[in-house]
Amino acid sequence: MPMEHPTPTGRARELVAGGYDAHVHVAPDVMARRIDDVSLAHRFAAVGLAGFVLKSHYVPTAERAEVVRGVVPGVEALGALTLNGSVGGLNPVAVEIAGRQGARVVWLPTVDAANERAGRAALPPGAAAPMWAALQDELAAQGIVAPAIAVLDDAGRVVPALHDVFAVIAKHDMVLATGHLSGPEIVAVVDAAAGAGVRRIIVTHPEFTSQQLDVDTQRRLAGRGALLERCFTTAYTRKVSWELLFAHIRAAGPEHSLLSSDLGQPFNPPVEDGLALLADRLLGAGFSDDEIRTMAVVNSRRLLRP
Repeated sequence: MPMEHPTPTGRARELVAGGYDAHVHVAPDVMARRIDDVSLAHRFAAVGLAGFVLKSHYVPTAERAEVVRGVVPGVEALGALTLNGSVGGLNPVAVEIAGRQGARVVWLPTVDAANERAGRAALPPGAAAPMWAALQDELAAQGIVAPAIAVLDDAGRVVPALHDVFAVIAKHDMVLATGHLSGPEIVAVVDAAAGAGVRRIIVTHPEFTSQQLDVDTQRRLAGRGALLERCFTTAYTRKVSWELLFAHIRAAGPEHSLLSSDLGQPFNPPVEDGLALLADRLLGAGFSDDEIRTMAVVNSRRLLRP
């Protein structure tokens, strides 16, 4: 039997209308996904969402995004690049090519981040493991898993290759997302990126198991101009409690937060429902319409539109 999932309210749909989902995982991919990118664009159009960023842990998506925009011109599918081993890690050439193709977001290492490798066993009881974990294990069993990627040297300084990456991101005015780095790495990277002229920065799911950024760190990052990404799946899959997620948003300020879904897994709710489902949770926790619209629409449009 198909899984039953919550359905967003009409009020929540209206609050997130016109927003972008900055973090989705859809087909085609190297693992099973709930929906393909063209079908998702049609569904976004039907519920009044402006667009989405195609995230893959393994391949660039700018070419795909351009095809989707041509097929469904009313929805802005945006390309991205994640700097894992499959694209050469901290590879400024890959970033330059992605920038020339119109990619909007560059994620720092996720599945191949040194921090993520060190924290694989840290899931809380009852939490769902990410789908990519099985693929990483398969690659390791074949002896071809990429080396762990460090962004800081032994003295805690940002590695030279990352400075080259920042220069390309700044040139193309792309969005830098911090991936699955640790708290200290994120602080150093955000400081260095802002100093290098990168204007658009997302702190990727700061509540996620391998990040777990405390409130003081989140406030510091917000003070550097970064937006703190609040992903629906982080709490929905029990990696963190809803109460902690809400407390962090209040402490750092909704004006410094960005709502996204991180959806696309076959066992989770429909991708086009993610932002509205998160809005319903926020409404239930006492957040105002204006606060939710700021996080879902105002901040996503400011971040992702040229």
